[in-house]
Amino acid sequence: MVVEEPVPALRPGQIRLRVRASLVSPGTELGGVPRRRAHPEPDAPPQPFGYANAGDVVAIGEGVTRFRVGDRVACMGGGYALHATEAVVPQNLAIPLPDALSYAQGSFAHLAATALHAVRRAAPEIGEHFLVVGLGLVGQLALQFARLAGTHVMAWDRLPLRLEIARQGGCDRPVNVTEEDPVAAAAAFSRGHGIDASILAFGGDGTEAFRQVVRAHKVAPDPHQMGRIVIVGGCTIQHQFAAALGNLDVRSAARTGPGYHDDPWEHGADYPSVFVPWNTQRNLEECLRFMEEGRIDVGPLITHQVPLGDAPAACDKLVTAPGEALGVVIEP
Repeated sequence: MVVEEPVPALRPGQIRLRVRASLVSPGTELGGVPRRRAHPEPDAPPQPFGYANAGDVVAIGEGVTRFRVGDRVACMGGGYALHATEAVVPQNLAIPLPDALSYAQGSFAHLAATALHAVRRAAPEIGEHFLVVGLGLVGQLALQFARLAGTHVMAWDRLPLRLEIARQGGCDRPVNVTEEDPVAAAAAFSRGHGIDASILAFGGDGTEAFRQVVRAHKVAPDPHQMGRIVIVGGCTIQHQFAAALGNLDVRSAARTGPGYHDDPWEHGADYPSVFVPWNTQRNLEECLRFMEEGRIDVGPLITHQVPLGDAPAACDKLVTAPGEALGVVIEP
């Protein structure tokens, strides 16, 4: 359902933009739709929807010095970078959009920064074998960053469309887990060395997938599994630690990096770069730079571009037919 509401008031440290494109995040934004349909609340008020968009600055708030009216920007932030005709966003959650990039490409900045932060948490090294499990938008972008870091990348998923998109994005070995044993495939792919680092990029119950990932990791002579596993998709896992897990490092990757959800930082404060070199804004900038240089390609991830009025139907497709849609860009 599309509703009409007033544009939020412009506060100090914020910019207002006319939205040209926004990106739907299927997992975060639509993950609860089946539950809500099973337990509807007819009287519940509409909730703000969206957290990744791009457009043109039409007004600036007090204290904003980084932007001028007319600037092209990519924006992020829950409750700010909405699927709407206009949006109001804190200045540190907005970055200049290079002329060479489209608004649709710019709308990927938030999820790209989420993936970049997760890959940094995995600490990849050149020549390592890297595994991405779950090929939604964050997983797709994570595999591109892992490959950019010099690793050999394998990916697991159940949906042929997502596996094919991963192949287009440079994945060395896509695996459909419904058709072959992913652990055996990982052993062959890594030439017997085992997986060095992996990312779980999906929600819901991740216990069985986690157990398979553990089995796919490299094994020491003692014999304990070793390596790094990063959880970015918010899945729930039940597993014993200590001897039952070996010497694997299990790491959480939260959001886009330092700064996001720190209100003073979002509205213009800063952290000393010598101590916090990769804050959210820097990660956003790097993502757009990699896109501009052609080293990260979001084009294959876009399966649908629709006007705002058709957004409900496109979002419904993401829920009911995930094998037919992935990146839905809304263009008001």
